[in-house]
Amino acid sequence: MHCNLGSFLQTLTKRNDLVEIEAPVDPHLEIAEIHRRVIAAQGPALLFKKVKGKSFPVVTNLFGSPERVNQAFGKEPANFIREIAKLPEDLLPPSFSKIWDKRNFFYKASKIGLKTDNKAPVLSETIQNADLTQLPALTSWPKDGGPFLTLPLVHTQSKTAAKADNLGIYRVQIFKSNEAGMHFQIGKGGGFHLHESEVLGQNLPANIYLGGPPALMLSAIAPLPENVPELMLASLLLQGKLSQGKLETPNIAPIAECEFAILGSIPANIRKPEGPFGDHYGYYSLKHNYPIFIPEKIYHRKNAIFPATIVGKPRQEDYYLGDYIQELLSPLFPLVMPAVEGLWSYGQTGYHCLSVARLKERYQRESMMSVFRILGEGQLSLTKFLIALDKPCDLKDFKSVLKQVLARVDWRKDLFIFSELSMDSLDYSGPKINEGSKGVMLGFGEPIRELPSEFRGTEIPNFIKSIKPYCPGCLVVEVPSYSENQDCVKEISSWSGFKDWPLIVAVDSAERACQSDTSFLWTTFTRFEPAQDIHPASCQIFRHKLMYEGPITIDARMKSWYPEELFCDPDTKKRVSDRWNEYFPNKNVEMGSSDWAHL
Repeated sequence: MHCNLGSFLQTLTKRNDLVEIEAPVDPHLEIAEIHRRVIAAQGPALLFKKVKGKSFPVVTNLFGSPERVNQAFGKEPANFIREIAKLPEDLLPPSFSKIWDKRNFFYKASKIGLKTDNKAPVLSETIQNADLTQLPALTSWPKDGGPFLTLPLVHTQSKTAAKADNLGIYRVQIFKSNEAGMHFQIGKGGGFHLHESEVLGQNLPANIYLGGPPALMLSAIAPLPENVPELMLASLLLQGKLSQGKLETPNIAPIAECEFAILGSIPANIRKPEGPFGDHYGYYSLKHNYPIFIPEKIYHRKNAIFPATIVGKPRQEDYYLGDYIQELLSPLFPLVMPAVEGLWSYGQTGYHCLSVARLKERYQRESMMSVFRILGEGQLSLTKFLIALDKPCDLKDFKSVLKQVLARVDWRKDLFIFSELSMDSLDYSGPKINEGSKGVMLGFGEPIRELPSEFRGTEIPNFIKSIKPYCPGCLVVEVPSYSENQDCVKEISSWSGFKDWPLIVAVDSAERACQSDTSFLWTTFTRFEPAQDIHPASCQIFRHKLMYEGPITIDARMKSWYPEELFCDPDTKKRVSDRWNEYFPNKNVEMGSSDWAHL
């Protein structure tokens, strides 16, 4: 396991999976566009050695493939998690022989924790006046509000829970040399810590780390329960104690092996406009008021390398990390939620937009107990749409999941829509930021219908431009834009020619939506809100339950209030195309499409 970023980069170099770029590059838009084209072609990690106007090199695309993720973390963490999941089965009822058999496990567990390093590498040098503008922060998209730290590990401590630590990745916008925006979204630990501090009328001390052990970066995105410290997960992944530097000041002790450590505080009750920012949903998140961060000291290693990531349309680095963390933690789901036999969230939708769960159904509607448990569990509570089934199925294969559920769903009793709830801050399909609804669709038991695979209708409503089957039981129909005819989708489910198709998705472009599973998932689930955009053939109320009649139509068109889809600007696009052989004179790196990514 790599103890710092340098160790990981050495491994990538030996595997010819890191390319050094000697040509001067601009942190404003150019680096990001190079990165996007490389990851779209499933290319290597990139080390930009000459960043215009900055003293530090930049590395990106560290985790942009399954192979690099495996190189970063290895197999031992997954084996250790599986051992934890089996402990109740292996140790109960307890006996000396059972405990003795697990002695290697307990020895590994004894090495987990924190320790002090009196010669912490991160404390080797400082940036004068704690000037944030000395960092090579990237501007990724043309309408971004400015340069951002895109891979910052924000470390805070609770004021009330025995100083419990939180480590999260929250984007940081550099406003000026001594001030930055801190994007604390709802439902995240750093925001909870700030709330505690503001109740007490106190500022919140905070550190921002850049780089460090890959395990530290992974832990920062892990969906751990509140007050379960991410630093302990990092230590577990490292299979050893996590080192912290020793300070003479009351700041939080920084992680010793980071490349940079920015020490400072978040003032209580101050909010300033932050954004826009091209986000991992594939659209801009807009300008809103968020807390600010005031730096006090910036430390860095000797010869520090600045790590960054770029987000946008799937698949980007966050996709590969997100899938790995799901695989890593999946053995624990049945331990904390015994009736949940499998759970998967789709990175193609930004994760929070769609999850699928395989649930036990040992008595009538037991599944709904698990549904509410999932929707009440940490970051899973931000899930917008949850599909649940009980038969064995590869949950990563969405077509198989959808086919199984559509053959079984009874719209009268198996579709639930919950309105007036909180929503992920980056999802703008609801009426306001952080507000929206959730949907739950069940497909249990034996099939109740045969699913059509081919559309044979001849006469169709004249406003429908194109029809394409996505999978058996699901049609994609192209209709006029929302601005042209916002109500046309309400007529689709009642048209007799669609009566055999349980699900219809109305889109702006059927051809684009059906190009791939990734494109269908991204188009459908990032562009609809259950309470507003699900239209049945008919609906009635029975015992305070809305009972729907199919087909069900989902309106997945771009709406007038949605932020823009992310595209590179023409000037940067041309500059990167013209300079490609200058970046890669050995012509060993393929150029992909940043506009389409993996759609």
